[in-house]
Amino acid sequence: MPDPALLYVTQVAPYRDGPAGIHGVLDQSAAAVAELAEMAGLGCTRVTDVRSLAAETLAGAAVVALFTIGETPWSTDQRAALLRQVRSGTTSVLAIHSATDACHGWDEYGCLVGARFAGHPWTRTFTLDVHRPVHPALVHLGPTWSWHDEVYLFSELRPDAEVLLTVRPDELGPEEHGRAPDAPGPALTDAGYPLAWCFTEGEGRVFSTSLGHFPHAWESNDYLAHLLGGLRWLREGTA
Repeated sequence: MPDPALLYVTQVAPYRDGPAGIHGVLDQSAAAVAELAEMAGLGCTRVTDVRSLAAETLAGAAVVALFTIGETPWSTDQRAALLRQVRSGTTSVLAIHSATDACHGWDEYGCLVGARFAGHPWTRTFTLDVHRPVHPALVHLGPTWSWHDEVYLFSELRPDAEVLLTVRPDELGPEEHGRAPDAPGPALTDAGYPLAWCFTEGEGRVFSTSLGHFPHAWESNDYLAHLLGGLRWLREGTA
């Protein structure tokens, strides 16, 4: 595996109370992430089952990218190693789409990706407000970005997370499915519902975006530039 390396984890695992289903774009996303990794000067290895992930491979990761769902079966040693590597600044985390809807049985995981999934009541075209236009993940956008996707709600958003993209509640209209927008818990900033953010965990960096459910995302220059910019921001902070 080339060094430095990006590990792209795309494991689908059951929830504690039932199946998690599967995202049909995982293979498509893997091809795109490999391309973005190369552009960022990284080798890319896809991991479809963390139970086969060797300790030395995890230890050599400059970036761990997660497009996971359900109770990803990280071992106790893998969990400790990942947290240690991120907090020491040797590994960064790129959390994509449903990564926040994984590892509900791992208490520290929410801190590692920045929030917990709390439903997606809407799927529609909406306008995103861009809050830090100089950030590498946003610099190619204007002050707003029109996009079609699932709109995730989150609970337990880290107070130190820098929110990069939000959608205004009045953009969304009546609930379509999933958790009601007035249910307890979902994070709502003064600017609206957060859909992408970044922060530091110890000496390490984390970039999270909830966008990317549909195939068109993985064919969109704007979305791919969003991910590439997030990846480059992560690399800026690598020890």
